[in-house]
Amino acid sequence: MTLLHAAPLRGLSPAREVLPNGLVVLTKTTAVTPAVTLNASIRAGSAFDPPSIDGVAHFVSKVIDRGTDTRSADQIAEELDGRGVSLAVTLTRQLLSLTCTCLVEDFDVVVALLSDIVRMPAFPVEEVRSRRGEVITLIKQDEDSPAVVAVDALMAMLYGQVHPYGRRSRGTVETAERIDSAVLKGFHADHVRPSNVSLAIVGDVESGRALDVASAAFGGWTAAPSPGVTFPAIAASPARRTRVVPMMNKSQTDIAYGFTAITRADPAYYAYSLMNNILGQYSLGGRLGDSIRERQGMAYYVFSSLDANVAPGPLMIRAGVNPSNVERAVASIDAELTSLVADGPTEQEVTESKQYLIGSLPRTLETNTGIAAFLQTVEFFGLGLDYDVRVPGLLRAITRDDVHEAARRAVDPSEATVVVAGPYDGSLS
Repeated sequence: MTLLHAAPLRGLSPAREVLPNGLVVLTKTTAVTPAVTLNASIRAGSAFDPPSIDGVAHFVSKVIDRGTDTRSADQIAEELDGRGVSLAVTLTRQLLSLTCTCLVEDFDVVVALLSDIVRMPAFPVEEVRSRRGEVITLIKQDEDSPAVVAVDALMAMLYGQVHPYGRRSRGTVETAERIDSAVLKGFHADHVRPSNVSLAIVGDVESGRALDVASAAFGGWTAAPSPGVTFPAIAASPARRTRVVPMMNKSQTDIAYGFTAITRADPAYYAYSLMNNILGQYSLGGRLGDSIRERQGMAYYVFSSLDANVAPGPLMIRAGVNPSNVERAVASIDAELTSLVADGPTEQEVTESKQYLIGSLPRTLETNTGIAAFLQTVEFFGLGLDYDVRVPGLLRAITRDDVHEAARRAVDPSEATVVVAGPYDGSLS
């Protein structure tokens, strides 16, 4: 594992204001370049999809910038392109985010344009019809990808179809065919409201001016707060579960191996983060990569991930292997987890993981875009404006015993859920 020496954190010291309509404005002045990054994050991710129609939030993300009540799609494109601005629209289980970077002289105009897109998308019928083809193509590509099929099947087994996490975020071809302009407008009206929006402004603009411009663009927007999404209880897996999805026309088999883990607010979060890093958060490092990919040479890739969220998220191990190595790879994952549960991590592993995670933080805050994304995470989880300064101490306070307890609590192979998708039709123990 590569070590990064931790530089002292001076602290971002961002400003936070809540407009009278409930919209949050986060500002941070940086003078590295004469540019400003805008990140509008809306609590309207795929977890907010109507129970009867998966994929609505994803569809919204594809059409929200394709025309508003005052601008056509071509006019929006011309205004952005004329200023060299590229608008990225991304979707997670929780958030719909719109991000762009503009020159300082274009700041006022671009904020007003972003406000128009967020507040008043028209979802024109022709644009919806055009984008439906793109959405269906993406869904079919997912259905043809062993990696995606394995993950989707694992999430469905872990969470069930009632829980938002157990449903496919892009939906199905059938649901995509049912989503029209009226459905998109209804979703927007229900969930895209000022109290669900946070706007991060990072760059060469003074915080007071940034707030004034944001207030002018978004302050007149009024709507009552919307109810949040309700997450049903997750049934614990009483025993190991396995599933094989044969896709015999493929060359690679993908393994998704996982557990339901914890929420972001769980006090054990930092111990889990260190455990995840020790397992193999960054693919080439960690126990999984060293054993399965490097020493045994039987995986094209292998890594672990932890998605601690507002609901208990998954702790997942992913691997891509030759079909002949499926049983050996799963057995090797079992062995690594069994060892971690029985013996815990070494002191060296804990120390190196702390150094890596602490040393990585300044790297994530080197750009305006990185800072804006970080501020949105802080806001979403209520971590506090001094979170960047507190993180090193929070990680340093974790002991080897804390990480060992996290392993005992989280990654017992006898309680794992394992999905294999690809050219494999054998059985898994």
